[in-house]
Amino acid sequence: MEQPDFYSYYTPPTLPPPRPPVQSEDGRWLLTDDELTLDGRHYSLLELERVSVQRVRWLLWLLTGAFVLGGSTLAFLQDWIRTTTAMLGMGLGLLVLMWGWRGANRVRLSRLGQEAAHHALPGELPAWQRLAAETNVRIHQRHQRAAQEAMALLAAQQAAEEAARAAAAAAAWPYPDFPTDEPPTGPSGT
Repeated sequence: MEQPDFYSYYTPPTLPPPRPPVQSEDGRWLLTDDELTLDGRHYSLLELERVSVQRVRWLLWLLTGAFVLGGSTLAFLQDWIRTTTAMLGMGLGLLVLMWGWRGANRVRLSRLGQEAAHHALPGELPAWQRLAAETNVRIHQRHQRAAQEAMALLAAQQAAEEAARAAAAAAAWPYPDFPTDEPPTGPSGT
């Protein structure tokens, strides 16, 4: 049996006009209607489920800074080291502690059927959260648009198959004078 040409029945759904691209101040995050580029890596919005941004602290730096600060202070109080050495140790410990407290912003990209991707971004958290919220909106819109296109294609395929079945039934009908679907019942056609 010949496959029907269902593309002639296909009418694409009406789509909203494309939204302008959104980019972060440092250019690490570029968002269009179909794609997210983050630190040079490209992700299709169809492969993403959602994006979240949260502040993380660097635990190793926090612990190292706390131990250096505490050790220098304890050694100074026990008279194991001199004042200048203790001040250098405490200053170094405080700097390392502040570096760990500074932390970074972790971006988590939840991907459909795959392991989540993570990126670390510097700067203030609210700016990245606004970009993540806009990305989540565009991910939802892209999934909705793909679903509308799939439904329109499915409807076109079903219409083409129905038209092919109707054409095959009309070609197989032995009585062209009778437009009904019922065959004649008697020898005279009544």
